Amino acid sequence: MRAILVTLLLATTVVSRAVTPPVEENGYLKIGFDRLASFKFITPEFDPVATPNAVPPTGENQIPAEVKSWSGRKALITGFMLPTKLDNGKATEFLIMANQMACCFGTVPNMNDWVVVRMPAGVPVVQDIPVSFYGVLKVGAMYENGYMTGIYAMDAEKMGEVKN
Repeated sequence: MRAILVTLLLATTVVSRAVTPPVEENGYLKIGFDRLASFKFITPEFDPVATPNAVPPTGENQIPAEVKSWSGRKALITGFMLPTKLDNGKATEFLIMANQMACCFGTVPNMNDWVVVRMPAGVPVVQDIPVSFYGVLKVGAMYENGYMTGIYAMDAEKMGEVKN
C-alpha cells in the first residue's frame, strides 16, 4: 500500500528545475530542448481498453506554469526530424526531437523530448542534422485513440534554412 502511495505522489508532483524564459527572435520565442525538457514528466498510465468510459489523466500538473505560458505563442524550435506522415515524398507531420536516440536501436525518449509538428504543405525530409521550424506552439496533453501522444505540438509556418 505504501509503495502505491509513493508512486501516486511521484506521478502527481511537479519535479522541475527553474525554467529560464526564452529569448525572442524576430517575433518568435527561441525555445530549445534545454527548456522544453527542463522538468521531469512521467506519462500517466491509462488503458482505454480496460476503462473505455474513463477520462484519461492529463499530467497537466507536471508541466510548469512558465512552460504552459508558451502555449499559443509563436516559437522557433530546432531539433532532429523524425517523419511520421508523408505526402508525395514530403513530410506533413513529424517529430522534432532533442536528439537522434529514438532512431534505430535507441531508447524511447521522454514525453517532453519531442514536439509533434504539422505542416500541411509538407517539407523535404531532413534527417541526421538539426533543423529549425517556426510556428505556433501548443502545450498540453494530446491523445490519439485514448493514448497520450505528446505534450507539445506545433502548427508550423515555415522551415529554417538547412545547413549541411
